Amino acid sequence: MTDQPRPARRTRSRRSIAAALIALPLIAAPVAVPSVAAAATIDARSFYGSFYGSYGGNGYGAFDYGSLGGFGDPFQGGLGAQSATQTTQDATTASTAQSSGVVLIDTVVDYDEGEAAGTGLVLTSDGTVVTNHHVVAGATSITVTVPSTGKKYDATVVGYSTSRDVAVLKLTDASGLSTVSTDPTVSSGEAVTAVGNAEGAGELTAAAGEVLRRRTTIDVSGDDGTSEHLTNLIETDADVVSGDSGGALLDGDNEVVGMNVAASTGTSQVTGYAIPISRVLRIEAKILAGTASSTITIGSRAALGVQVATGSTTPTVAGVVSGGAADKAGIGAGDTITSVGGTSVATFDALSKALTAYRPGDQVRVGWTDTDGTARSTTVTLGTAPIG
Repeated sequence: MTDQPRPARRTRSRRSIAAALIALPLIAAPVAVPSVAAAATIDARSFYGSFYGSYGGNGYGAFDYGSLGGFGDPFQGGLGAQSATQTTQDATTASTAQSSGVVLIDTVVDYDEGEAAGTGLVLTSDGTVVTNHHVVAGATSITVTVPSTGKKYDATVVGYSTSRDVAVLKLTDASGLSTVSTDPTVSSGEAVTAVGNAEGAGELTAAAGEVLRRRTTIDVSGDDGTSEHLTNLIETDADVVSGDSGGALLDGDNEVVGMNVAASTGTSQVTGYAIPISRVLRIEAKILAGTASSTITIGSRAALGVQVATGSTTPTVAGVVSGGAADKAGIGAGDTITSVGGTSVATFDALSKALTAYRPGDQVRVGWTDTDGTARSTTVTLGTAPIG
């Protein structure tokens, strides 16, 4: 092993319900991804109500089928390439003990009619769950399934940290859930097992390995030049694959020492990475306390449901989300938003800032100029923005 950061990819499994399946022969099972045509409609200045990040930077709409014949991660701008020599996962079905407190997460992105799948860890019997932020990024609805019972719960995002890649969910009407046991200590050479919803198949698998390093740093890079710096991760040789994100890295006592977050690509030997559980729990405590900061976002944001064209500095509408607040108000492509709640907005950034003053479900007066130059206004009920 070297001390150099290695290429890594996120491990959320993606599916599309809008496009036909695209066969990817280098993956163990067929995976459906959004079509390139569908992705092209999502650009770097798109937003769903309040601005929640650059789709271009995060990888929406950016596809890379990989220099090694694999595929880039469409949710992260084409991160790495699946190795041509790695075609199956070295894993078994997770045992009852290994599965305790580990749940399946499925998200829907209504905006592009897509789906994604990952894994989560149950911390409280009434439904506090932690996962990776990138598992729920862009989600407009989240469903959590307990594998042992098949029971499904709707989930809301309490808060998240994009820089640490941690999100906290709350399950609706949950009680009596099994929870994970945690252990903050981990040693190099220690035997571990990565448990997760591999390839989003809807069942938990277990991949054995050992800790290569207790603390390592990686850069997760996109083809557009953006990157994310993840520090102090646990590095293992467990076979972590797409869908394992947010899952458990267990020690020999089936206690969680880390939360799966990424894996290397481009080689026959997978290197897995996990966030130490002690860090996950610290972030979870801050989120549950409602402590927002430059790195932690609390709660959901309001959505007007419009898109702004790439490169535009004005709030001119390029498209609207079907059934969203703007669509119901009669706002359409080519119209220009002029005010929100009586506050004039002349730029994209001003529109985004104005919307941050409101919560989902708030009623607000919105003004706009239509394509004929006619000034219009109406009161809308703001929706919920996808997770940033």
